[in-house]
Amino acid sequence: MPAPEADVFDRLSALAAIEAPADRQRRKITETFTGNPLGSVPVGTAADVAAAFGKARTAQERWAARPVAERAAVLNRYRALVVEHREFLMDVVQAETGKARWAAQEEIMGLMFAARYFARIAPSLLDAHRVPGAFPVLNRASVRYQPKGVVGVIAPWNYPLLLSIGDSIPALIAGNAVVVKPDSQTPFSTLAGAELLYRAGLPRELLAVVPGPGNVVGTAIVEDCDYLMFTGSSATGRTLAEQCGRRLIGFSAELGGKNPMIVTAGADLDKAAKAAVRACFSNAGQLCISIERLYVERAVAAAFTEKFVAAVNAAKLGAAYDYSTDIGSLISEAQLETVSKHVADATSKGAKVLTGGTARPDLGPLFFEPTVLADVTDEMECGRDETFGPLVSIYPVDSVDEAVRLANDTDYGLNASVWAASKSEGERIAARLHAGTVCVDEGYAPAWGTTGAPMGGMGISGVGRRHGPDGLLKFTEPQTVVVTRFMNLDAPKLFPKDRWQPFLMTVARSLRFLPGR
Repeated sequence: MPAPEADVFDRLSALAAIEAPADRQRRKITETFTGNPLGSVPVGTAADVAAAFGKARTAQERWAARPVAERAAVLNRYRALVVEHREFLMDVVQAETGKARWAAQEEIMGLMFAARYFARIAPSLLDAHRVPGAFPVLNRASVRYQPKGVVGVIAPWNYPLLLSIGDSIPALIAGNAVVVKPDSQTPFSTLAGAELLYRAGLPRELLAVVPGPGNVVGTAIVEDCDYLMFTGSSATGRTLAEQCGRRLIGFSAELGGKNPMIVTAGADLDKAAKAAVRACFSNAGQLCISIERLYVERAVAAAFTEKFVAAVNAAKLGAAYDYSTDIGSLISEAQLETVSKHVADATSKGAKVLTGGTARPDLGPLFFEPTVLADVTDEMECGRDETFGPLVSIYPVDSVDEAVRLANDTDYGLNASVWAASKSEGERIAARLHAGTVCVDEGYAPAWGTTGAPMGGMGISGVGRRHGPDGLLKFTEPQTVVVTRFMNLDAPKLFPKDRWQPFLMTVARSLRFLPGR
């Protein structure tokens, strides 16, 4: 099955929120598997961003005035369209990223889960609710939620559909407009997702996709948005957080990870080894929550390593628009260079390659074998730095305590995986790990797919959470409204002034006996 035809990308390109695109500079997008051209998109400018924000602010006022149930209906229609056009969406994602088909399917499932979850919870979660007033009877208090306004989304290339449109979904249902900057390598995936939202009934001006360089389009979005959602590196996240801080606007980010997996002596080694291949090499390791460090109790380290290496060797590396391969391509020369550099640095300092370690230009320009290293130390670049590629290191440890200590010995804290003799033991170990999500007896997918629970990082792995109620409410401003009835806090005419304030203190002290206090 080949990549989609050029006319598909021409159609998607026309959806970009670019003024006068006909005479605009264009960026060529290539098929990652082959390096062949797919199409081109107009390159956005700061003026395009300003125009998009102007239209978005007008559209947002009308959108916020619509009942939440109507906004949810748009998402329900969108979910149905995603299911209907899932093969097309996966084709576009694969063409731009080079990932295996099953990894592209993760994006489709993520969109389905997000649309279903937020459409279901938004009407009740965003509804005004009563809270106890300062003085019962006298005060009636309620909390309601107003949208931020126009949300900026700066999306990455590794999951370009899910982490652009998927992050826009809760912002939209909360009543906001959204301006998205897709990564320059993967604009068509975002545009394909936006096209279906438009078809589902979302006003075009409410979601603007502006392709272009980060230092132009991204900077303009940060300077104009009312809230920023970012997925990318910890270094870039720091910079954006500083810029948002200067403007005193909210900021949420999922950043890097150097994620550990712990395998104890009592674990099912066959299951753990097989699952570790998915956990380490999904999207060729280009996943913030993938595993890069394996800590295995010494008593079973040799047996696990043998099973894991065998499972890695059995995984099929290649380019295909179907489910015949297990691991796909890296996305760019820069990623290939980073992985090659980390492997070369480690082996030059004494690390041992257990399998892989070599680029595969015979399969395509950006393929690199899934690689497993032993004897890795902190002096090696891959010891503490995120590789973000198909590279994982195995460390035998003497105890679970040592495994937990080493797993936590990092500035990152995004995801972790635990394999133990029992579920309860796995949960006890999980509770000791400094990570935003921990999967017991899996790698990352169940935690990501649990949209009812918050997902995000500790340490330098992120700020804020996506998914769960927080993943929706972060795009709102809570507002408290308190109505005073019968009398205000002035002393009643028939009540001596010198006894009024002591009386109020007595009432305040008694409130501790009331529910909700």
